[in-house]
Amino acid sequence: MNDRNFSRFKARPPGKFEHPDITAKGEQRAVVPLVAATTLWFNTGTLCNIQCMNCYIESSPRNDSLAYITVDDVVTYLNQIEERGWPTKEIGFTGGEPYMNPQMNAMTGACLERGYDVLVLTNAMRPMMRAQVREGLLAIRDAWPGKLTLRVSVDHYLAEKHDQERGTGSFNSTLQGMRWLRDNGFRLAVAGRTMWGETEQQGRAGYAAFFARHGFEIDACNPAETVLFPEMDAQAEVPEITAACWNILDRKPSEVMCASSRMVVKRKGAERPAVVTCTLLPYDPRFEMGETLAEAEGPVKLNHPHCAKFCVLGGASCSA
Repeated sequence: MNDRNFSRFKARPPGKFEHPDITAKGEQRAVVPLVAATTLWFNTGTLCNIQCMNCYIESSPRNDSLAYITVDDVVTYLNQIEERGWPTKEIGFTGGEPYMNPQMNAMTGACLERGYDVLVLTNAMRPMMRAQVREGLLAIRDAWPGKLTLRVSVDHYLAEKHDQERGTGSFNSTLQGMRWLRDNGFRLAVAGRTMWGETEQQGRAGYAAFFARHGFEIDACNPAETVLFPEMDAQAEVPEITAACWNILDRKPSEVMCASSRMVVKRKGAERPAVVTCTLLPYDPRFEMGETLAEAEGPVKLNHPHCAKFCVLGGASCSA
């Protein structure tokens, strides 16, 4: 059989985001090494008081596929940070809604006691506004002033658009929580979305007007204080990122989120937590690195649409 006849029996190239090392076009897939683990994230659990239209992690009042993480779990990983000599400065908490977790304030305190800055992603709604939670937050504020930042999800600066995503009345509920945080001297940041066809300039101008109208001292032009996240749709048509793309896009692997962070999750029914590459991919087994931080020090293959759209092309990061 000659080569021409034999070629039709060869395996077809893999589809997009299938082969760990090779793209569908046969090019070398981009890889990101862990340069400096400056942020460690903890997913507090996927339970949430609301169910958004397009939640990348599918949080809801019923989704407990990621269980509540505990203070003991957090302390175990804080110890590992020290043992491994990680240059970690920030501990981040995301969910679900973190304040659904009954140990949220205790976990925050455990991190602050070690000298870390803490970033909590919250919708600032009813779970955070429970009396016991607020009392704990005030105690944290007094013990570690300026070390805790609460990044509140405000999908859009207009109530009707925010409520399209999160449900009628959610904007006003979040606004109430933000006012309480402001009036009690907490550091505030906001996370919005870029899903309404606005330019970044238009979006930031809208948030600036919103902040001014309600008296929030948040800089709409500072990406650390007002984060505008690109939409994530795993079914969307996005290009794969190859090793050659760094030069083409004028980006560096060190600029991508997984070069500087990892996330700890606790799967429902699991004996111990696991470490995944980033906050965006808690379910995909290809991005679970092991149970320890030592196992999580390896490089990350950018083998998912979120890697392309959110991180490389979108230039976004969940860290402060």
